[in-house]
Amino acid sequence: MKSIVVASAAHAPAGSAAGIEPRPAFGQQSLSLAWMMWPAVLFVGAMIIFPLVYAVWISLYDASLGAEPRFVGLGNYLGLMQDPEFRNAFKVTWLLYGAALSMQLVLGTWLGVVLNGVKWARNLVCTIAITPFMLPPVVVGMMAMVLLDPSVGIVNWFIGLIGIPPQLWLAHPTWVLASVAMVDTWQWAPFVALLVLGGLQSLPVSVFEAAEVDGVIGWRRFVFVTLPLLGPTLLTAAVLRSVDLLRFFDLVFIATRGGPGNASTTMNMYAYQQGFEFSRFGWASASMITLSLVVLCTVVVFARLRRAVSW
Repeated sequence: MKSIVVASAAHAPAGSAAGIEPRPAFGQQSLSLAWMMWPAVLFVGAMIIFPLVYAVWISLYDASLGAEPRFVGLGNYLGLMQDPEFRNAFKVTWLLYGAALSMQLVLGTWLGVVLNGVKWARNLVCTIAITPFMLPPVVVGMMAMVLLDPSVGIVNWFIGLIGIPPQLWLAHPTWVLASVAMVDTWQWAPFVALLVLGGLQSLPVSVFEAAEVDGVIGWRRFVFVTLPLLGPTLLTAAVLRSVDLLRFFDLVFIATRGGPGNASTTMNMYAYQQGFEFSRFGWASASMITLSLVVLCTVVVFARLRRAVSW
């Protein structure tokens, strides 16, 4: 009986005598991983690449509801450049982008520094501080409509206490962009603060110790030491917020619908109006492709700046 067991073990594959399954060869592992990746690749192709290619294709046609598409080449793009409403939407997009991004970076940096100095119940304070950017944009838009209402809004009531007359915050061309930018800043400045807080906690302590030895303290340490070291973090926040701000739609759609007139019509809102209200699908697609190129160029510029200031 012993000789039979020994003979069986001698002819068994390596590792099976010890109860260990043989491991597949390296080529087999690579082949298995490749087959496992295919569903994800097909999903990305179906959900991202195909809609993008289709949008580029239809932007080359004069396509509208109930009419046969007619190939116009770059005619839609040339028409956009000559359309005063599109040029206004382009200007509004950049004005809203510049105002909102500036306020969010400044207030977000300040809030991040404040949170970094909190010693008692820091986790609770941080959780409360970052609550706004966790709210859905629809909720924020409805809150803005209520708070900024010219009749019953608390903002007009508050400024009335200090002698300022009530304003049509969302219904006046002078105030609408500033109002939308402030509401978006209220929601997303805590997001920037969260990034700044992480950046502050990762800065090397030795640099601050050396600055203190050299007498660089107080506001000078913040301006000449902390801010330069936070450069990559702030540019990362600028990239992330730029993608959202240049595609500004949800808050404008809920709070102003692009009004009054076209005072708050962004490029995204303009494309929505052309596509879903006027059924000019080719024109709307050309507008969205143009917006995508604007976002891409902006992100590339900030990414290059980030590499230039990285340490």
